[in-house]
Amino acid sequence: MIRIAAIVAVFVAGAALISMTVLSQRDTADADQFAQCRGSQIAGGDLGGAFELVNGAGDTVTSQQIITEPTLIYFGYTFCPDVCPLDVDRNAAAVEILEERGQSVTPVFITVDPARDTPEVVRDFADAMHPRMIGLTGSDAQVSAASKAYKTYYKAHPPVDGEYLVDHSTFSYLVTPEHGFLDFFRRELGPEELADKIGCYVERI
Repeated sequence: MIRIAAIVAVFVAGAALISMTVLSQRDTADADQFAQCRGSQIAGGDLGGAFELVNGAGDTVTSQQIITEPTLIYFGYTFCPDVCPLDVDRNAAAVEILEERGQSVTPVFITVDPARDTPEVVRDFADAMHPRMIGLTGSDAQVSAASKAYKTYYKAHPPVDGEYLVDHSTFSYLVTPEHGFLDFFRRELGPEELADKIGCYVERI
């Protein structure tokens, strides 16, 4: 009888432990409304933040003025010969897919080459990519601060005959006014897959 009681006690304790573990995991998932959407280890981490840049009209704007809904941010430069145009076009295509699904996301392009990318240049570049895309530039200090906030990398090569390339990271960042940075996406994703990943977040806001 004592042995049976001990076995029952062990079984009850084990069941209680399993129940507590399940509830704990459920509470964790409930606490993160975007848990099912997370695609990166640092998603939702200490990335992003306030910035102050210059828009295509030459006006100084803050991140609060730019990020008024789910926003997809890309750091690049308009003189980029291949990577940037492809990445920004992919982002624009994903935003169009989301629009067809009834989800609104603002595409943003931030230059890492403010010496050549004047307000007019980033405005024309953004307009050519998507009618709602926002092009941003600024002083060296402003661009550097925005880049550091998102932990991006860029470095200009020495000029050759007045021309130069800029090495830079190629992630796209999803942010919202309510939650800040949510996730980043690699350039290997196609427009449809990117739209699916962004849409997962948007429908849970």
